[in-house]
Amino acid sequence: MKTIKMTVGEAIIKFLDNQYVSFDGIENKFVERVFTIFGHGCVLGAGEALAMAKHSLKVMQGKNEQGMAHVALSYAKQSNRRKIIPCFSSIGPGAANMVTAAATATVNNIPLLLFPGDVFATRQPDPVLQQIEQSHDLNITTNDAFKPVVKYFDRIYRPEMIMTALVNAMRALTDPAETGAVCIALPQDVQGECYDFPQSFFDKRVHKIIRTVPSEEEVSDAVIAIKESKKPLIVAGGGVRYSEAAEAVGFFSKLFNIPVCETQAGKGVIPYSFENNLGGVGVTGNSAANEIAKQSDLIIGLGTRFSDFTTASKSLFPKAKILAININGYHANKMDAISVKGDIIKSLKPITKRLNEIKYQSSYGDEIKNAKLKWNEEYERLAKIEYGEGFEPEVKIMQKGTIEDFIKATGGYICQTAAIALIREIIDEDAIIVGASGSLPGCLQRMWKTDIPYTYNMEYGYSCMGYEIAGALGSKLADPQKEVYAFAGDGSYLMLHSEMVTAVQEGVKINILLFDNGGFGCINNLQMGNGINSACTEFRYRKGDEKIPKGEYLSIDFAKSAEAYGFKSYTARTMNELRDALEKSKEQKNSVLIDIKVLPKTMTDGYGGWWNVGCSSLPRNDQAKKAYEEKLERLSKARKY
Repeated sequence: MKTIKMTVGEAIIKFLDNQYVSFDGIENKFVERVFTIFGHGCVLGAGEALAMAKHSLKVMQGKNEQGMAHVALSYAKQSNRRKIIPCFSSIGPGAANMVTAAATATVNNIPLLLFPGDVFATRQPDPVLQQIEQSHDLNITTNDAFKPVVKYFDRIYRPEMIMTALVNAMRALTDPAETGAVCIALPQDVQGECYDFPQSFFDKRVHKIIRTVPSEEEVSDAVIAIKESKKPLIVAGGGVRYSEAAEAVGFFSKLFNIPVCETQAGKGVIPYSFENNLGGVGVTGNSAANEIAKQSDLIIGLGTRFSDFTTASKSLFPKAKILAININGYHANKMDAISVKGDIIKSLKPITKRLNEIKYQSSYGDEIKNAKLKWNEEYERLAKIEYGEGFEPEVKIMQKGTIEDFIKATGGYICQTAAIALIREIIDEDAIIVGASGSLPGCLQRMWKTDIPYTYNMEYGYSCMGYEIAGALGSKLADPQKEVYAFAGDGSYLMLHSEMVTAVQEGVKINILLFDNGGFGCINNLQMGNGINSACTEFRYRKGDEKIPKGEYLSIDFAKSAEAYGFKSYTARTMNELRDALEKSKEQKNSVLIDIKVLPKTMTDGYGGWWNVGCSSLPRNDQAKKAYEEKLERLSKARKY
């Protein structure tokens, strides 16, 4: 056996440089870049290899470990999980910063490979700088925090261990049913140790992503369930995207006259203009999808996890049968479903054939068309809302003077729903939009129109604040020919925007649409809607020694902060200013931030979805009593498992 002597750090880089994936016969390189923030846990081991060993990987410098991992996560998503950017960090806080990103990747089933530095395997310098010491177990380090949030975890105590660790990492990362975050913890002394590795370990490896075929019994069960249903409804989840099954789903829907609704992960895969596409469903869904869902007797879940937002906490279709087609057996068995464990295309093909043989048709008449017409009328209303005489905010529950206080502090008069409609009108049809948290995901799932697949990147499995701007950079790196727009609230911007500097450094243009509504507006709605006084969810000055800040709104010039980083920035306080900024931004070569001063409470609201939250069972006022009574009523009618 031929061997080659090298350090563990170099072995990792050489191995990564030779990984490929194949899907439907199309092969591509799995790793083309790596991300790192060098610290004493990685700079002299893996860092030495990245700086001095022979490889073809482009090395990128992150600014915050969570931020760079979110870039990598979004890059993998935009690449439909066919490419990744491994991330290297130091030990201690550098490693811990990536735990949030690991959880975000795992919840969303997106491959993310993390190499955090770790303490010395020899323990000779213990406690090394940034080491956590647990006196009851000296094997515990910061990196043990990754174990609950990754699909595979390993720690390398000896050089030869890296071989099985990397092979298992690739297994987890390329398994479409189980992919998510992978963490390989690297003690800093082991990274620099040598070993005679088999030369064959570094040969080109092609990992085949296989379309799983369902069993004959499962297909038969699915056909029977659909045949017996009169008003089935397809819920298209993220699996439709990653299976690249839009054409198959559209054909199935049209052939049997079955309407389609979308989860956040599935949105944008089926064209908005498709006649049977009702749009977003659930808590952040629109009236069309939610009204049809309530009538349906069979829910056909395609690649969905059936999260509480999709099912409206199991209250939206409590009596309907569930048919779940999913490559992941765990998700396919949720909600007492008739389970089909297989790839969506491979599953729909035999089901379609058998239903067509018996001439199956749903019993829908004009319900689909009428529901869409009704929603389109509502969309037009939302698109035209403006501040002025007769103005009523969409969300009525607020403390007195909220709107007036915000206008006084910022001079902003823009309504959020109208802003979204204007943005859709002006930006390119094939532009990619990225979002994650606050009220924007609800508005976008309801209002965003696109017929171009893979242009809607909403991280709503973990709804992680701070993903938006890093995610925009990741999408742009994966699809550099398209304009990319981050939809971020002011709360998310303040939480994490460090990778703006990375975008400038790399010469990559991203566009940030910063919706400044003076705080955590979505959570303020949740708070006040459940009878709680507005408390620490608005960005207000503290007056004197009051317990909770209730003074004037902060007036923050976000455009100036972006300008300092090298962005071209604009501030929009009116719709005309927003239109002008959007048009000018399209002409820019550099990254852009538009600071949009959006009136609080002008996001979308309602449409029949309900979210089960832990409201007080001892209500202190009428609003709290109403919220608790609604909860009890909804729970009494909701599906129990």
